[in-house]
Amino acid sequence: MTPDEITRLIFRTALKERAAFDLLYRHTSAKLFGVCLRILQDRAEAEEALQEVYVKLWTRADRFAASELSPISWLVAVARNHAIDRLRARKKPARELDEATDIADPAPDPETMAVAGGERRRIDACLEELETDRAKAVRGAYLNGDSYAELAARFGVPLNTMRTWLRRSLISLRECLER
Repeated sequence: MTPDEITRLIFRTALKERAAFDLLYRHTSAKLFGVCLRILQDRAEAEEALQEVYVKLWTRADRFAASELSPISWLVAVARNHAIDRLRARKKPARELDEATDIADPAPDPETMAVAGGERRRIDACLEELETDRAKAVRGAYLNGDSYAELAARFGVPLNTMRTWLRRSLISLRECLER
């Protein structure tokens, strides 16, 4: 079937012609099923997705613009996007209500928070002992997640120099914390 024939079938489907929709399905379903199956990796789910794709095509065929995409590309895009949406919507099975009592509260308890506060003050004091640019580099790398390359550019030093700064700074911090 030529692209022009598929385009005509899409336009006739937009006018809710069942015969055109039937022909469109017969000539394109194998390809669209392959797209769904490749993405979803499950035959039953791909079959269900394909059915949903054709429901979309029946209700939204008027959105096809012949000048933007070839008709088969448009159909494949609809199928692909729908399959990806289904893939993203997969959820882990909900836990039973009885299992919910076994879930611990992830928030730290007051004792843990007090200890962490004390540790934080010790770390801050040790960071104050470092040179200002070294302390900023350590904070950037280990608290902000900045890469070594980003830090090297920010401080105007070669990458290996930044690595040395961070390594030596961590050694100094460890020694300070062990006192």
